[in-house]
Amino acid sequence: MRSSWWAPITGWCVATASSIVLASMAILPVLREPVAQDRTLSPPPAAQTPGPPTPLPSSTPPPTTSASPRPRVSPTPTPSATPESVESRRPTTRPSRTTAPTVTTEDGWTVTVGDDGVRSYVRSFRVEGGQAVVRMTSAGVVELVTATPADGYAVQKVQNSPDNMAVYFNAPNSSFIIHAIWWDDRPFVQVSKVGS
Repeated sequence: MRSSWWAPITGWCVATASSIVLASMAILPVLREPVAQDRTLSPPPAAQTPGPPTPLPSSTPPPTTSASPRPRVSPTPTPSATPESVESRRPTTRPSRTTAPTVTTEDGWTVTVGDDGVRSYVRSFRVEGGQAVVRMTSAGVVELVTATPADGYAVQKVQNSPDNMAVYFNAPNSSFIIHAIWWDDRPFVQVSKVGS
């Protein structure tokens, strides 16, 4: 009966090794997922949002107010520059004014028209799995601007062609899908849920 002492030890080793392998396999999908962070959506690109108007050049210098007078340092003239040549260098043309693109709303989409005549459609979609901002152009291009997953969800973008894109918010038992396509010369989006 001396050979039976190793059977419990072998059984314990096999059970321990099996539990380590099973635990590693169970936690592997969690380790592969990106870390979910509480982030806010980034603003649309600067080309989409009108900025503050640029000030026109002033003919008079702005008034200066200071508590103590500052000593003035006069620059030493260089041999090639004389006061007459400095005064004669004034801009001959005025700077051109840029106009902000016209912003309208169509079926919930924010629409802007660029200088090239291409319409750009931007819209935000919020589902239980997260939030996504989608941009489409009248040239038939669909883009994901931002995608922020909710806690417990991971985001995945699938795009097989420039005019067809899907954003998945995946959790262990459910997925939310935002399917965006450029169809019939307008944006089309379908939001669906798969699983419980």
